[in-house]
Amino acid sequence: MHASDVKEIRRMSREPKENPKAKGGYARAKALSPSERRESARRAALMRWSADVPRATHEAPVDIGGAQMMAAVLPNGKRLLSQGTFLRAVGRSRTPKAGTGGLSTVDGLPSFLQAEVLNPYISEELRLSTIPILFVSKTGTRTIGYDAELLPMVCEVYLKLRDDCKDGVPRQYARIVETCDMLMRGLARVGIIALIDEATGYQDVRDRLALQAILDKFLRKELAAWAKRFPDEFYRQIFRLRDWEWHDMSTARPHAVAHYTNDIVYARLAPRILDELQARNPIDERGRRKAKHHQWLTEDVGHPILAQHLYAVVGLMRASASWQQFITMLDLAFPKCGATLMMPFMAEVEFAQK
Repeated sequence: MHASDVKEIRRMSREPKENPKAKGGYARAKALSPSERRESARRAALMRWSADVPRATHEAPVDIGGAQMMAAVLPNGKRLLSQGTFLRAVGRSRTPKAGTGGLSTVDGLPSFLQAEVLNPYISEELRLSTIPILFVSKTGTRTIGYDAELLPMVCEVYLKLRDDCKDGVPRQYARIVETCDMLMRGLARVGIIALIDEATGYQDVRDRLALQAILDKFLRKELAAWAKRFPDEFYRQIFRLRDWEWHDMSTARPHAVAHYTNDIVYARLAPRILDELQARNPIDERGRRKAKHHQWLTEDVGHPILAQHLYAVVGLMRASASWQQFITMLDLAFPKCGATLMMPFMAEVEFAQK
């Protein structure tokens, strides 16, 4: 037994009996077995003296399939669900039963997975994921949580039990199975990680990290040789919709075409692509760029997506009778990254007003 555990037990036994709270504590201590007292002391000591308990950087309630749970994100990016709301979500008591405790497990499993009938469905990965995590909430409250990814894994255990029960699920598990089915349906609509990140605001941190990964996939480290990437039809349709005279590709293009190209194409390929291209390929003192933006795109990701986008854009151009109609359809089909999405009825209103 750890020294702190011994001190806690001794403290509990020395409380003056005239203090009502002390009497209750003393009575509870006397009613516990030696092993239960050790476990109680261990939890109390851990809650009071652990100096390296992480503090949540983000937290908020989340709704999954109608179940409300408190979610948090730790400094290392670990997403958690508080133990109490986790238990309630899977149809169990909000507080672990007496003697099982928030940090206690039996054979390495929490109370909601201790039934022998569940053993065949519990993988080693799941077993390792059930370790409770102590953390401090943003309000300073010490809290016990579980890895958020444990939720769908627990649901799968009960749903596998249901699938194997040919004569029906045992009555004592029926409500939990029903709850797990509801949760899995909710999780099918939105991933657990994305849901927590959005609710807690961690998505702002995540998005900055993900943005660099997107840019690395789309853009080269060095400039590539020029090759024709934009079809002639793209420019011909711009001239038609702007009611400009067109002969062939030798026709001089107004300076506005470069602006249109940025707006129609690069601003809609992926987040921040246009900003990064303009930083890598700046305008010189003569108002020209050293290269074409597409020369910075990667062969395996950037160019294929550019080609797909141009193919779709030219189709919208052909279907449009005017420049304004084309822009409205473009905003509906391919909104600029970060722009407010236009709903179909909004497009109808714009058409009616033009």
